[in-house]
Amino acid sequence: MRVLALFSAKGGVGKTALAVNLAHAAATISGRRTLLVDLDPQGAATWLLQVEPRGGAKARKRLGGGELDDLIQATAYPNLDVLPADRSLRRLEADLAGQDSEKWLKRALKPLEERYDRVILDCPPGLTELADQMFRAADLILVPVVPSPLSTRALAQLQAHLAEEMKNPPPLMPVFSLADRRKSLHKAAMAAQPGWPMIPYASAIEAMAASRRPILAGPGSPAARAVSGLWADVERRLAG
Repeated sequence: MRVLALFSAKGGVGKTALAVNLAHAAATISGRRTLLVDLDPQGAATWLLQVEPRGGAKARKRLGGGELDDLIQATAYPNLDVLPADRSLRRLEADLAGQDSEKWLKRALKPLEERYDRVILDCPPGLTELADQMFRAADLILVPVVPSPLSTRALAQLQAHLAEEMKNPPPLMPVFSLADRRKSLHKAAMAAQPGWPMIPYASAIEAMAASRRPILAGPGSPAARAVSGLWADVERRLAG
């Protein structure tokens, strides 16, 4: 089992859409037994996959030390399950403040290693205790970056934070997100980092909020091809 964390210090960078699309790509393109863990109390990833948390579900308590199996639900896509977010996660940060373990989340996921090949973590934005737990559980951190000064500054802050807080942090993989080549600022930022993958600003990704399905489940599009290429790169890094 290999763990991919999607993280951004700021919101509005397309992180959750990317988490859903990469989880779907892992399950369908690579045929990996894949679990998407929705750690955001807003539950956007859960909603996009047309899953509702079971009545009375308390992901907060189970993540804190219990069996996760009966919270996990299948999606409409083969090989892709989701651990849905629910309202209890709003109080998860308060719980973490009293935790002694720095690897609480990693320990919570360990019993799933025989069941899944790939775990995708979608965390709310911000350098919080939950983010630190996610970093310690991850084999690779994918960071969506809008080609703009604020987003690149947030990436630099994340790099500095990991260097300060962790002796051996997992590798970071920046990816340009919501990239628009018509904007001179975006073009300049992408020219400065030609080796970073790029997901374009595209109507196909915006339409996910209406269709509630991953873009690879719909008609072919440049954005779908970009997601496929990105997943191929991620899979190489996870498998290497």
